Amino acid sequence: MTPSEQNPPSDQATTTTEASHKSAGHSRRVFLFKLSLLLNGAVGAVLAVPIVGYLLGDAGKKRGSDNSWISLGPLSDFPEGETRLVNYRNPVTTKWDGQTGDVPCWVRRVSGTTFQVFAINCAHLGCPVRWFAQSKLFLCPCHGGAYYADGARASGPPERGLFEYDHRIDGGNLMISAGQMPTLATQARKEPPLIQLEVSGSAARLAGVEKPKARCGSCQT
Repeated sequence: MTPSEQNPPSDQATTTTEASHKSAGHSRRVFLFKLSLLLNGAVGAVLAVPIVGYLLGDAGKKRGSDNSWISLGPLSDFPEGETRLVNYRNPVTTKWDGQTGDVPCWVRRVSGTTFQVFAINCAHLGCPVRWFAQSKLFLCPCHGGAYYADGARASGPPERGLFEYDHRIDGGNLMISAGQMPTLATQARKEPPLIQLEVSGSAARLAGVEKPKARCGSCQT
């Protein structure tokens, strides 16, 4: 019997072992590849949640939120002659906004049903102003802006007074229009539009222009 005929079982066992190792290595690579795909997909989904929420934020807003009226509380909560800080819930927020959806404002009760509701933001760069009852001034801690009790500018960098919310009395409660923050842009839209008179024809336009009077007797033309 030849040596080659004596060792076939050993060669066959070696071949089988190598095949099993290759199969195990292939299965391990496939498993790790699928696991990496699964982990990458999970990470991508987590990162996509805030992005999708940002893109769909406008779609999630309630209809008519721009015209929402929010109650700041009964009139008894605001003594006459005092200015108080009040928080309200922004109607355009979502459930996951948390405390960032709470907006503060200053409420001044002049007398009776006469109120002023000021935005807390300074008209300069938006820093929150504080009310000092002793001096009867709103003061901005950022750049030294100062406002009188009625919101008018007193001194400092601001070029105008505090922004005010539209408000009304409804059922013994003080209501404010909270759908839009009061800013220069929103309050400018509430002003009456300028009336422009159009006169057709260049001759008609020139006819209404008064000619300058001559300064001396020799200047008659």
